[in-house]
Amino acid sequence: MQWHKRIIKSDTMRSTLCWLAATYVRLIRVTGRWRTEGGDHPAHYLTEGKPFVVAFWHQRLLMMPYTWRSVGGDRPFNMLISSHRDGEIISRTVAQFEIKTIAGSTGQGKGGAAALRQILKALKAGEVVGMTPDGPRGPRMRASDGVIQAARMAGVPIFPLTYSSSRRKVFRSWDRFVLPLPFSSGVFHWGDPIFVDRKLDEAGLEAKRLELENALTRLTQETDSALGLEIIPPAGPDELPKQKRSAMAAAGETGK
Repeated sequence: MQWHKRIIKSDTMRSTLCWLAATYVRLIRVTGRWRTEGGDHPAHYLTEGKPFVVAFWHQRLLMMPYTWRSVGGDRPFNMLISSHRDGEIISRTVAQFEIKTIAGSTGQGKGGAAALRQILKALKAGEVVGMTPDGPRGPRMRASDGVIQAARMAGVPIFPLTYSSSRRKVFRSWDRFVLPLPFSSGVFHWGDPIFVDRKLDEAGLEAKRLELENALTRLTQETDSALGLEIIPPAGPDELPKQKRSAMAAAGETGK
């Protein structure tokens, strides 16, 4: 993967890659036939000026700029993007769609605390924040608690969101990244909001984390299935860190 490292270290190559990625996203949208399902509820929130968090799996990043536009989003939309060079490429790409980014993650440490402060500031200002519960490194389709904590502290709901296209390529990356192909039939699919009570204890927060994980996986798999596509499963027990495997075993989860 030396070629990949050389590309991301070159600012010229990064700029070219971002332009190509944005152009490809526009090509997919222009050549495809896309519809939106479940968009009435988030559209109502937008009309009322109410902020919320959008949660989507890392594998479905590519078309997110257009899912936002599909419900008439005209208020600032922020995406939480990791601060490493790969994250910079994503950030510079989505900026071409007038989407702002928050650098970092909601993990532990100073970087996580700074990112969380920016998320809460954006939500307090009435803006919307998009987050990948399994990003930036996975495990695939396994939610961390960062989204839940942000929604609890801000007092806003979480809307699960996904998309699917009838023609696609699925990469053998950790997240099984989905690349829609031109001239596809596509669906932007919003799920029902998930509300997180501010007073939840640790067990209650874990239940909400699992609720989000299951809702987002179900929404994604049902959307794929409706288009006759092969289902992409979450990371199995053998793909998880040891600590996560132990937690799943204690909770009686199968990883399927």
